Amino acid sequence: MSSLVSPSDIVAKLRAAGCVFAEEEARLLIAEARTADELDAMVDRRAGGLPLEYVVGWAEFCGLRISLDEGVFVPRRRTEFLVRQAADTVRRTAASGNPITSVRTIIVDLCCGSGAIAAALSVALPPVDVHAVDIDPVAVRCARRNLSRYGGQVYEGNLYEALPAALQGRVDILVANVPYVPSSAVGLLPVEARVHEPRVALDGGADGLDIVRLVAAGARPWLAESGHLLVETSERQGAETQEIFASNGLLPRVVGSAEWNATVVVGRRPSAPTTAA
Repeated sequence: MSSLVSPSDIVAKLRAAGCVFAEEEARLLIAEARTADELDAMVDRRAGGLPLEYVVGWAEFCGLRISLDEGVFVPRRRTEFLVRQAADTVRRTAASGNPITSVRTIIVDLCCGSGAIAAALSVALPPVDVHAVDIDPVAVRCARRNLSRYGGQVYEGNLYEALPAALQGRVDILVANVPYVPSSAVGLLPVEARVHEPRVALDGGADGLDIVRLVAAGARPWLAESGHLLVETSERQGAETQEIFASNGLLPRVVGSAEWNATVVVGRRPSAPTTAA
């Protein structure tokens, strides 16, 4: 029999552990547990500081239940804004009379983590041909599980090095939620992130833009004409990220949302080579 005799006991234990949304979390844990003993163990793990998404084994993202393993980056709600911008970009490109390059939109998700972005775009933009990449084998296994229902391909490796060469010049949407926290600021993140999530998914180098630079520098050979690169960044980093895109031959714009507390930089590959003034 469970030692936690009532929902109020669970709420009290979670609240004492510092869980701000104790009532909501208690309801979720009760709904997910199959036995009283399992509920006890789940509450103990959550009260011990393990992120709720690891405790229940999934995260909600764009209305989808994304399977999540311990040690895999937890998709944030703000990143749903990145998904919306990517989907809207495809629709605007098609509506402008500059249609995508194939019957199936080709999407590549770099630094894919659990594959949440690729899964959400698979739902938002059918039919799609989805490819995802991550350097972390734990994340790759998780992403393969999440993308298997959509026929998505997941590769283990370092950014573009992991992609099949056949995709060069054919990618319509290249999307990347790269790590963009400056190294010196990682220690300031909430304890759940800095203790339990992989540092490789958080630390973007001295100014937070090391991986953004790599992604932007390698994007053009993979993008189709009028293909787009989209990355999530911070509001403070938006202008510099825009400059990085421009210096790598992309036509950039910054899109922000106060509602989502999110900033996305969108870069388009020109449909024809630009000439110097």
